[in-house]
Amino acid sequence: MRKTHTTTIGSVKIGHGHAVAIQSMCNTKTEDVQATVAQILALEKEGCDLIRVAVPTKEASAALPKIKSQIHIPLIADIHFHAGLALDALEAGADKIRINPGNIDQNDLLDQIIEKAQAQNTCIRIGVNAGSLEQELWDKYGAPTAEAMVESTLNWLKYFQDRDFNNLVISIKSAEVPTMIRAYELIADQCDIPLHLGVTAAGLLFEGSIKNAIGIGTLLHQGIGDTIRVSLTADPIEEVKAAKEILKSLNLYSKEPQIVSCPTCGRTEIDVIGMTKKVKEMIAREKIQKPLRIAVMGCVVNALGEAKESDFAIAGGRKQGNIYYQGELFKGNIPEDQLLDEFLKLIREKIKA
Repeated sequence: MRKTHTTTIGSVKIGHGHAVAIQSMCNTKTEDVQATVAQILALEKEGCDLIRVAVPTKEASAALPKIKSQIHIPLIADIHFHAGLALDALEAGADKIRINPGNIDQNDLLDQIIEKAQAQNTCIRIGVNAGSLEQELWDKYGAPTAEAMVESTLNWLKYFQDRDFNNLVISIKSAEVPTMIRAYELIADQCDIPLHLGVTAAGLLFEGSIKNAIGIGTLLHQGIGDTIRVSLTADPIEEVKAAKEILKSLNLYSKEPQIVSCPTCGRTEIDVIGMTKKVKEMIAREKIQKPLRIAVMGCVVNALGEAKESDFAIAGGRKQGNIYYQGELFKGNIPEDQLLDEFLKLIREKIKA
């Protein structure tokens, strides 16, 4: 497990010893306060820990205090080229600003950003990607390689630390999964700053979720990564859902149950797909927020093993099934038309007990 120092983003702390924080970004116009707040509140409900909004104009930066007063998670201002907007966002009370230092031409303006953020204890994310890579590094490496982006990152990290600023997060994103993985592996060995993971421009829901699962999951499995954003060409709610599943798959998410279900085959004689969907719906509807393992299995081939590993399990048979609780048989030979109701009743009772 990579050890980092702790970075503070409003009410959220990230780094060694803290949970991996889930992040998303609004696709509303930030100056439309009502729409932006509505989207953030929906994302909070889904499990988002940090939210980022675009700040491309003064109207957007002026909206930040109104947005922040109506939400419950830290607010991040996304700045690209305009240092003045970063200063405006800091003045407006953003909990963190995301900048690409390579896109800010004047060091005196960058120094003003650092000074103001230092005074307010506001976090800064140093972002490096192909779009912000300095020309001399393009010339040196011929492309935005992992090595080129890491060299740029380390140069900027030194710049900030020479000014005694350490409330930082680093991101080195790429649309190429191998490049993204390599870049984070390299930077993880060379600094102790918390890392924001993500595959940029990953694409639509299906393709993008797979790319992010491979990129983010590979790194988290190595103990690299402190906050994640699953970038998708989709509703931001889907980003949070995908992020939670990535974390659950690595036992890094403890705020709701993990559902294990078999893929079904010719041996299956109960409606595994339908039952699994209804179990998931029940968990969401009743807001079950415990790190449980719930298994829905269609036949005896793998069901008994999964039952022993799970808090609650269905092991299907011929139009019937058994229910297991904490690895032990709770009730057997239940007809299929009663199986799901019995299962959900057991989960409710044991959770409330």
